[in-house]
Amino acid sequence: MSKVYLVPSVLHELAVHTIPSYIIEAVKDCQVIFAENERTSRRFLKSICKEIIIDDYEWFTIHKAGEEQKNSFRQTIKDGKNIAIISEAGCPGVADPGQLLVELAHQLNVTVQPLVGPSSILLALMASGMNGQQFEFVGYLPIDNSERIKAVKEMELNSHKKNSTQIFIETPYRNNQLLESLLNTCKPATKICIAAELTSANEYVKTKTAADWKKEKHDFHKKPVIFLLYAP
Repeated sequence: MSKVYLVPSVLHELAVHTIPSYIIEAVKDCQVIFAENERTSRRFLKSICKEIIIDDYEWFTIHKAGEEQKNSFRQTIKDGKNIAIISEAGCPGVADPGQLLVELAHQLNVTVQPLVGPSSILLALMASGMNGQQFEFVGYLPIDNSERIKAVKEMELNSHKKNSTQIFIETPYRNNQLLESLLNTCKPATKICIAAELTSANEYVKTKTAADWKKEKHDFHKKPVIFLLYAP
């Protein structure tokens, strides 16, 4: 019977120490790899274990998980092979591709084994000092400025009503614009956490009120960032 392993990858290429050693054994137990990015996944596997022979695996791309990929997945299961699913950074299926293949694995009655590894969302929440008992990940906010402002106001209201931490992300080259929208829209007492470049040597995590963020200069352009908001 096939097994599907959900293999976490590094958030930063030099943070190999964040990957538990048992993941190597899981990868060695597989014959097929479905990866968001084959090139970076090959480099990642070599970085955690030089003994792994990359070309021994059959490789498929999962970025869109279209019918072609799903058919390949079904055939792999039919052939009784074990599969590793690897996303670009962090954990497959959590703000990353992989969920559709995992859904298919359950439909095929195959064992799915999630493996422990770094998740930028959880690491940011842990370090934020915000409510970790009640939280919501809302993904990307709208690009349009007016729609983004509306989304920020809704998050702030939801946070206040539900005593809930709101977690969201942005394309790195739009981080500064998003932060500007937050500071111009949120109430002064609303707390905002910025968790940037997690697990890297330049890791940065700060939680301040919107009023305090306005008092200083900041630049998060092209940096991987997780944003968190909590309205008391």
